[in-house]
Amino acid sequence: QVQLVESGGGLVQAGGSLRLFCAASGRTFSSFAMGWFRQAPGKEREFVAAINWTGGRTYYADSVKGRFTISRDNAKNTVYLQMNSLKPEDTAVYYCAAAKTYTAAGLSTQYGYDYWGQGTQVTVSS
Repeated sequence: QVQLVESGGGLVQAGGSLRLFCAASGRTFSSFAMGWFRQAPGKEREFVAAINWTGGRTYYADSVKGRFTISRDNAKNTVYLQMNSLKPEDTAVYYCAAAKTYTAAGLSTQYGYDYWGQGTQVTVSS
């Protein structure tokens, strides 16, 4: 069992930056692939970024490439999402997720994950 707790969300002006944190419980954290998703009001949950268990491979949605960076620290059981050059369309609840077994293609869909956090709100004002 893995429990995930997101933090770091908030209100920021367009062009600003935020860093999200996802703290995981459990000694098997380092064996999980991790992902970030987001859901805006009235929209479906969408993939943002993912990282494999070693941190050696990362995946991004086209909408955030070049602006967002996912990373992880297995010693701290934490995964990060650095968000730069934020836009109003980035406004959403951001969720952290963990996948026990996975494929590269599966990491870009919410069905590829086994555990989810409660989410943290990110609001970007214009």
